Amino acid sequence: MGKPNILMLMADQMTPAALPFCGGAMSMTPVMSRLASEGVVFDAAYCASPLCGPSRFSLLCGQLPARIGAYDNACEFRADTPTLAHHLRLAGYRTICTGKMHFVGPDQLHGFEERLTTDIYPADFSWTPDWTQPQARPSWYHSMTSVTTAGPCVRTNQIDFDDEVVFTARRKLFDLARARDSRPFFLMASLTHPHDPFVIPQRYWDLYEGRPIPPPRVRIPRERLDPHSLRLRHAIGADLEEVTEAQVLRARRAYYGAISYVDEQFGLILETLKETGLDENTAIVVCSDHGEMLGERGLWYKMTFFEGGARVPLLIHAPRTFGPRVVSEAVSNLDLLPTLLDLAGIEPGVAAPLDGRSLLPLARGAAPAARAVYGEYLGEGAVAPIIMIRRGSLKFIHAPGDPDQLYDLAADPDELINRAAEPAWRETRAAFLAEIRGGWDTDGITRAVLASQRRRRQVAAANAVGVLQSWDYQPRRDASAEYVRSHLDLEAIEAAARFPPV
Repeated sequence: MGKPNILMLMADQMTPAALPFCGGAMSMTPVMSRLASEGVVFDAAYCASPLCGPSRFSLLCGQLPARIGAYDNACEFRADTPTLAHHLRLAGYRTICTGKMHFVGPDQLHGFEERLTTDIYPADFSWTPDWTQPQARPSWYHSMTSVTTAGPCVRTNQIDFDDEVVFTARRKLFDLARARDSRPFFLMASLTHPHDPFVIPQRYWDLYEGRPIPPPRVRIPRERLDPHSLRLRHAIGADLEEVTEAQVLRARRAYYGAISYVDEQFGLILETLKETGLDENTAIVVCSDHGEMLGERGLWYKMTFFEGGARVPLLIHAPRTFGPRVVSEAVSNLDLLPTLLDLAGIEPGVAAPLDGRSLLPLARGAAPAARAVYGEYLGEGAVAPIIMIRRGSLKFIHAPGDPDQLYDLAADPDELINRAAEPAWRETRAAFLAEIRGGWDTDGITRAVLASQRRRRQVAAANAVGVLQSWDYQPRRDASAEYVRSHLDLEAIEAAARFPPV
């Protein structure tokens, strides 16, 4: 049947802890759960950075954020960075994206031949953080309003956006089925839910009526929080107002409702995939850019390497290639580029280094090999690079100026006991530190981040003066070539649009 089509279904800020097929027990996700029962679930998958833009850039190019200068949500994704879309396009694929990409800069395609929607967030430098002003709270960043005003609604900005994403994805699948272009396709449909604000239409809210909403499992007094968690609480304004237990539970209920909305939208896309017959030769990936703390440890949103922020759902459904399986070995979103190229029989070449590796051997049942998963955080709430290493059951988190953190997730899944200062773990900590010294120039990265922030703040200030020339993507549309037009043959139009063809 030739190279497989690839459909990537991406959610934003979706934590595995809320998903039944990832060990959670709360959200209703019949569509994703069915895919998981028929595919391979990677039960210990991590993002390369617990922040939207850097994580997405790294996923698309298979490289760690610092290597490509993707420090935060206002960093340019350089046009000379080879992406999964570039590789697949060179190999003969139609490459299409719709939905949230978080691309910053004048290149708003990055190898995609077609982009069907604009983005929900700005493409400029206006959201640049400032590590030299750690006490300042940017007006454009997360606040606790998402939690304190959580509940049901009729309509939101996010619903408007995701409804458009799903409509364009389904319409494109029908176009692909009707087209004479025989190339395989790579279609990435990226929703902004269940990202906060925690509001969702009534019928999704009502799905959880009468069901007990579990409160956060881990509650740590403020005086016992690590320095980065304290900075994050300041960044989101968590200490500016009291949040009640009822508000916490409403936020969590709305979040679960948003996941059910995502599940339903994915189901609509998959329904169209089946209606067109394209499902027979299409590999499906379900993933997210990062997790959601959801009140655990007194934290919300992401920006942390605790499990809630950094662990992500990842499943691959390709029944023609491998059967159902759960893989417990730690893997990374960085692995998706080499995995999907491997699935398509494509060599990545030598144009750029890769920090990920193919997951196909694990998906086919190969014995786990010794490997580590790496992550970097360089955005809001940080004052120096934060490096995470997950090896086996151990997770090590290092940031210059902060106490090291070392957790044994097998014995301590809630990350309550920091082993880094314990004498019995001295050699383990020393080995992790040596690995970081050998792999990262943290002083050099700090200088690069600070210099980048200075440049971008100046450019953003200048671009805000006078006439704005926006980088935001404007979807191309030629109404003169749509539907019925007098200069087009009516019989040919109707015949080309009908599916199945007569």
